[in-house]
Amino acid sequence: MKLISRSLLKIKHGKIILAVLLICLVVRLLPYFAPIRAADIAQNQLAMQFSDRNGLPLGTLLTRDQEHTSVVPLNQVSPQFIHAILAAEDGSFYHHGALDMKAVIRASKEAIHAKRIISGASTITMQLARMLDPVLRNFSGKLSEIWLSWRLAAGMNKDEILVAYINRLPMGGNIYGVEAAAQTYFSIPASELNLAQASLLAAIPNNPTYFNPYEHWERLKQRQKYVLNRMVQEKYISGAIAARTHTEKVVFQSRQRGIIAAPHFLFWLANQLSQTQTEENSPIRTTINRPLQQFVEAQVQQVISSLAANNVHDAAALVIDNRTGEVLAYVGSPDYFNEVKLGRNDGVQALRQPGSTLKPFIYELALEKNLIRPNTILADIPAHYAIPGAKLYSPTDYTERFLGPVRVRIALANSLNVPAVRVLEKVGVETFLERLHQLGFEHLNQTSEHYGLGLTLGSGEVSLWELAHAYLTIARQGDATPIVSTFSNFPLPSRDAINRVSAYSPLAKHTIWQLITNILSDRHARATAFGVDSVLNLPFPSAVKTGTSSNFRDTWTVGFTTNYTVATWVGNFSGEPMRQVSGVTGAAPLWNRIMLHLHEHQEPAGFPPPEGLVQLPVCAISGLRPTPDCTSVVQEYFYPEDKSNYEGENQFNLPPEYDEWLAKQQQSNFTSTNLRILSPHHGDLFLLYPAEEAKQKLEFKLVGNKSALVEWWLNGEKLDTQSTNSLFWYLRPGNWTLLARSGEMSDKVSFQVELANLKPTRRGFSISNSPVKRNRP
Repeated sequence: MKLISRSLLKIKHGKIILAVLLICLVVRLLPYFAPIRAADIAQNQLAMQFSDRNGLPLGTLLTRDQEHTSVVPLNQVSPQFIHAILAAEDGSFYHHGALDMKAVIRASKEAIHAKRIISGASTITMQLARMLDPVLRNFSGKLSEIWLSWRLAAGMNKDEILVAYINRLPMGGNIYGVEAAAQTYFSIPASELNLAQASLLAAIPNNPTYFNPYEHWERLKQRQKYVLNRMVQEKYISGAIAARTHTEKVVFQSRQRGIIAAPHFLFWLANQLSQTQTEENSPIRTTINRPLQQFVEAQVQQVISSLAANNVHDAAALVIDNRTGEVLAYVGSPDYFNEVKLGRNDGVQALRQPGSTLKPFIYELALEKNLIRPNTILADIPAHYAIPGAKLYSPTDYTERFLGPVRVRIALANSLNVPAVRVLEKVGVETFLERLHQLGFEHLNQTSEHYGLGLTLGSGEVSLWELAHAYLTIARQGDATPIVSTFSNFPLPSRDAINRVSAYSPLAKHTIWQLITNILSDRHARATAFGVDSVLNLPFPSAVKTGTSSNFRDTWTVGFTTNYTVATWVGNFSGEPMRQVSGVTGAAPLWNRIMLHLHEHQEPAGFPPPEGLVQLPVCAISGLRPTPDCTSVVQEYFYPEDKSNYEGENQFNLPPEYDEWLAKQQQSNFTSTNLRILSPHHGDLFLLYPAEEAKQKLEFKLVGNKSALVEWWLNGEKLDTQSTNSLFWYLRPGNWTLLARSGEMSDKVSFQVELANLKPTRRGFSISNSPVKRNRP
């Protein structure tokens, strides 16, 4: 009994194992038996088609596998093409299942009689199966194809099979589907194909290489004749129409790269859209204005051509509508398709040093924080800053000249470096960096210590896109808005930065931005650096700023009218320096051409004056209330509360920080109302070395006197001299008080001379006979 029980138990376990194996096998094979639904084979990786704001095509970008595929529903395909492809490939498509048994029997008889294959029996469903799962064309491959066809027929209706088929048709090269073919060959949608165009396209899939329209036109015409004859047999058209259609002239578009205009913009936008994982159908309607885009592309090429002798090879431009923030033109390089010249580099998105183009934002921030006033006088004189672990930082302009005391307007309009650095020192680098982040400069991601005071002169790297965005904020009087690139509801990234800018104070929103605009549009204020009639000056109101990076690698010009913001960059992607090119000679001519074109038919409105400010006359040189000796009077903006101080001004004595600069002026253009002793300084201590008493001399020098004689008094004793502004005195130990008097004007300083303990050591170079001044602790 035990033996029988064990045997039965083994049989029972064996059945269980067999059942489990059968279940596993069924589960494994189940997908091969399940019907295939339309959703199972939906095409997700599609080519992107783009149009401009008015529907004009810009181009098509291929899928990641480089296939040009566009999907359209059946009701967006010309009936002429539907009839043509059915007649050519499967006339009985709507009347049989996955297989056409009549066609199979007919093809078998023809093959047996002729001892070779005369005609096929492949249906549209079978062809679709082959597209989905290409197999070897042998007996087992044919069985696999038939089985997949049955599964398609079981899960999809005829229209679903047909639409899947016509959207996958091989149409030559890397073009797939009727929509992609219609757009590529005729620049029209599939819905607009006429009979001649439709019959030609229906002829291609039979053998796309053999019937290539660019290389084998006569072969394609013969195949078209076959398609038209089949349409007659299927009673879609008459014989007369077929004959007339075959002789109709059809023009194929020239072989293009798939892009008509704005290639850099299309690739940038496609990348942005891929990040949103959108499945919105093509074509994607962009904000680009194609005629304007093509004009800007041509101007970029012309400007680069004109600067070739200056070792200039690359340029980029961006045009934005101020009202909407929409991108109207986007040019990343002179020729996207020139790989030898690095044409695929995108100068709109590339990170480069911006030169002086960030200066308006440091002045705006300083005004906002009340660290400077519209009528503040800034010092454009030599300045030195100690930087830990580095050489002394001494900012200068490219001219290596200094203007002395200048108004804020003059400092910004002429892009003076030293005043900008002084203002940044007041604001603080970290505070300024935070404001730049608020404005959308996301790539300035280093620490404030990394950039230092050079941040306002372009020590960081930004993109032309970011610059244009920031200047758009100025143009909109501080009302920040995102840059818009499509008319679809794509959630393109950039809103976060805009939300941060919206936190500005109400004053910064309008009045200060209006003042910055007023300065940037003042052609007379920038005349010192650029002249009154430079390429920056347009025949209508415009505000503009230039920038040149170190070693002349990048030149920028960014500006706006009330209607448009235009940003241009000219330089070399390779990083090579240009020759004798600056912002005003490099990027400015391109900016000028674009601006003139934009306002060719209608001039823009003028900029509104700064709200709540008052204009008062000032001396153009000193910035103070005009005096009789003021040679030029201009109007300057003041805060109302500063008016009383202005009315009380009657003289201006430069502070001691100007002494060194004044001493170097052979003919100062700054008129002082007082005498000023420039040398020695009050409190100076000089060392007199033994045996050098007869050699060491000290210059007494003053400024503010042009021609009148000066009386020099030292410790109450009048010095016998006929000098005017300078004389030399041999050093003697003691405490000294020096007085200079000319008419009613006078100035007085005290200094000290001590005997030195040691004689200075000569180390291979001669020592002048000038006294050695020792700084006091």
